[in-house]
Amino acid sequence: MGGMAKNHPTTVSAQPHDYLPAAGRDALLPFYDRLTALLGAGELHRTLLAQVGLADGLRVLEIGCGTGNLSVRAKRAHPGVELTGSDPDPLALAVAERKAAGLDGIRFERGYAQRLPYSDAGFDRVLSALMLHHLDDEAKAATAAEVRRVLRPGGSLHLVDFTGTKHGPHGYLASRLMKSGHFSAESAEPGDDILRLLATAGLDATLVATRRHRFLGRVGYYRAGRPA
Repeated sequence: MGGMAKNHPTTVSAQPHDYLPAAGRDALLPFYDRLTALLGAGELHRTLLAQVGLADGLRVLEIGCGTGNLSVRAKRAHPGVELTGSDPDPLALAVAERKAAGLDGIRFERGYAQRLPYSDAGFDRVLSALMLHHLDDEAKAATAAEVRRVLRPGGSLHLVDFTGTKHGPHGYLASRLMKSGHFSAESAEPGDDILRLLATAGLDATLVATRRHRFLGRVGYYRAGRPA
């Protein structure tokens, strides 16, 4: 899910944690992949990857990788990339590692999108799928700044997320997520606000496309490059 989210008092081993688990609750994790597949995550990931332009030798980071579906799909489609998935949820990361068993050049590591544990200019591409909306405004800004920091000059972020109410009504899942606390009406950012967020961090941001999903509602695909 990517980074620290406020007002999500979930627990693991009776200890509170400061992130939103992949399935919202730890106990629901075994059902997460099946549910997201039924809701169309595969189509969303395919569309995002088609816009990334992966090639052998590129270093790729996914922030908020959850159970690793996007990262593993990218690695299988482009075996020559070096891929890192980062997420604060250790239970989801364990699932991701099992999916990647037998694949070379892919690893999963615990980390928050707001304070990535990677060196400056270390990645050619950064991926993010339905993670940004989980964060409050402060965390969003910190995440955007971190993405710029870890991208090499000329590298790019490729992101898909809900575009918000300015682009039409939310789908069923988006409405349920608002009711369950995954994100609020105030934090369901319109596309213009996402562009503004990325531009403020020093990235050249573009809304590549929008799509209407039956359950997810309207989502936007964004590209944001770090100037060379």
